[in-house]
Amino acid sequence: MTVMTEGQRSTLRKLATKYIWWKSPDEAPGMPERIIAQVMDIGDYTDVRQLERELGASVMKDVVRHAQAGQFTERSWHFWHYRLGLASIEQVPAMPVRNYRSHE
Repeated sequence: MTVMTEGQRSTLRKLATKYIWWKSPDEAPGMPERIIAQVMDIGDYTDVRQLERELGASVMKDVVRHAQAGQFTERSWHFWHYRLGLASIEQVPAMPVRNYRSHE
């Protein structure tokens, strides 16, 4: 991820307290991509627009391109690919999947 300004980091800290409830306020900012993905997936309109304004489309595209399995619902996955110009109609890439290895 690109270097962030103090304002961007401050925004992510604020959003982390709302969207990354399973981490402490001190831990969550260490995972900016996860915060961004979580807001993109379940964020309200105001918070999503704030991300778009403050981080820009290139950061959000990077988060989608490098998403891990389970970070986006199918609906959000499709929405963000279309919204960010990463896919055309009926050409959305498959969602990331978890790979489980059997322990033999």
